Formats: sequence, structure tokens, C-alpha cells
Amino acid sequence: MKRRRLLGQLCGASTIGALAGCTGTVFGDDTYRNPVYEPILADPSVVRTEDGTYYAYGTEDDWGDCEGARIAPIVRSENLVDWEYVGEAFERKPDWKNLGFIWAPDVVRYRNRYYLYYSYSEWGDENPGIGVATADDPIGPFEDHGKLFSSEEIGVENSIDPVFHVHEETPYLIWGSFHGIYGVELTEDGLGWVDDTRFHVAGDAYEAPYLLEREGYYYLFVTTGSCCEGHSSTYELEVGRAESFDGPYENQDGDDLRTIDAWNSGDPIVSASDRFAGPGHNSTIADESGTEWLLYHAYDTTANEYECDDFPRRSLLLDRIEWEEGWPTVDDGTPSEEATVPDVDA
Repeated sequence: MKRRRLLGQLCGASTIGALAGCTGTVFGDDTYRNPVYEPILADPSVVRTEDGTYYAYGTEDDWGDCEGARIAPIVRSENLVDWEYVGEAFERKPDWKNLGFIWAPDVVRYRNRYYLYYSYSEWGDENPGIGVATADDPIGPFEDHGKLFSSEEIGVENSIDPVFHVHEETPYLIWGSFHGIYGVELTEDGLGWVDDTRFHVAGDAYEAPYLLEREGYYYLFVTTGSCCEGHSSTYELEVGRAESFDGPYENQDGDDLRTIDAWNSGDPIVSASDRFAGPGHNSTIADESGTEWLLYHAYDTTANEYECDDFPRRSLLLDRIEWEEGWPTVDDGTPSEEATVPDVDA
């Protein structure tokens, strides 16, 4: 498999260093600065292996360095702060669709293998879909198993942004983008879906679902607003919770997420700051001490230099999740610029 720039570099002042792939910088023993990886790692999914290594996966993007698009880029870290680029999940795009991009992969450990669920779509696509691939190693090579379902087959417009979850030993997929968030039961091997099991989770205001189970509740993280208008993007993270896996999910105001169809209508847990625009599309991971961390992307408004292109970069950010009265919070509700490092030696 083709690998480009196998080792990341620490962030430096030069444009060349930044384009090669920069990690978060640790200051002293206990603080780091966002972003933790740049120039780009959008729509991140993260897994932790048995040896404590973290792997994050992102949307297909051109990094502006004259090397073309990375197809589901993969970065690796021992501490959630210092990341190195280790390759791409696919050497070439799956062939079950003629046109499109590989967006928003969700990677999980299931049945002693790594499963990668991915969106296959282009802008304005009338029939995007979700595919699945597997590998024995977190950096692949991933074997594509083809289409899981298309939008037409599952009956949900704009079927992208998958997230996998096992509930009571049964695998499920939750997905959706501004045409409702839905769930469906998967076959035991995770490679197919079970007819007549689809259920409605959230309304048309949301995309990029992510599910976290904690202390008797299911927490549904969702992103609302415009994702891809550069520094003018209005993306922000909201959350609902439920006592049952299939809902109903309600926000802190008691509103059923299925009834919300207007962007930015709830109370966000992360919204834009002066430096970081459009924060959203998250996953979570626990460190050695059990502390939950939020990984997500945002546009860094201070970084625009590219060798071959001039477009805003959606860099990887990290923030600690705090819990207040059963609800997740992030510091002051905006991306941190400097924060305390994860505990990797507990």
C-alpha cells in the first residue's frame, strides 16, 4: 500500500513544516495547545488499541501540499496530543460508486477486527451511500466489502456520516445529514443491515451523530449549522441524552431532538471562538484514567498558507469533557487554545 510522509513533524514556524503534518505542542509536563494536528483532519474518528496507542481517521481532503487528496488519512499518537501521519485507509477508492469522496469514516474494534464505515458522496449527490471495510491492523490495509446501503435503498436522503454502536450484543449503525438522524440494526457480521429495523433518532437540523454510553444514559452528540463555508461556517456541537438506546433523545431544555429542524436551535457544548470557526463532527475517547476526551475539527482562522491551494484548513482539536449534573461540558463552551494534557500513565 502506498504511504506518504510516514512520519509527522512537530509544528514549526515554516510553511513546509506545517504542510508536512504538525502535532500539538506539549508545554512543560502538563499543558498542550490546539490544534493537535494540522493542516487537516476533518470529521475525526478515534480508536485506542490494547497497547494504549490512539489512531484517528479523517475525511478525504487535499492538504494543499501538491500531493493530492488523502483518502481516509490516518494519524497515530501515544498521548492524544502528539500525532504522526501513518498513511491512508485505502490505496484507491472503492469501486461500487462512479463518483464521490470518502467522507467521515467511523472506525471501531469489532469481532477482533477493525471495521471502517465510510460515507461515499459528492457535493449535491442525489444518492450517496455508506460502505464498510475491515482490517486486522488499525493502519490496514483495509479490505473493502462494498456498499452497506445507498440513500435510496434505506429510504433516507443524504445517507452519510455513519457511527457504529453495539447495544445488548447487537450491532447498529446510526447515521444522517440534515434529513434526519436514523438508526438501523446490522447483521451479526456487521457487513449488512436488517430490513424493517430503521428508527428515527433526531431531526433535520443535525448531521454527524456520535453516541456515548455513560452511567445509565445514552448521549447523542450531533453537529448543526453550516460545515463547509471556511471561516464563515456556523458549525457547533449539541447533545441530547436518553435512557433507552433508541430514544427519545432530549436536550437540556427537554426538547425531543426528533422535532428540531432549525440549525443552531439548542444550547451548544462547543461553538466558535475568535480563533476557531465551525467546530464540529466529533468522536470521544477515554484515557488511562477514564477521563473522556472530545476530538473534533475546526477552521483555524490564523493559518491559511498553502503551497498549492488557498483554502481554509479543518484541523484536529482536543478538549477534555467535564460532566455537570449528568451533562457533558467543554471548558467555557469554545475550543481551548491551551489545556491540560491527558493522563496516559494512570
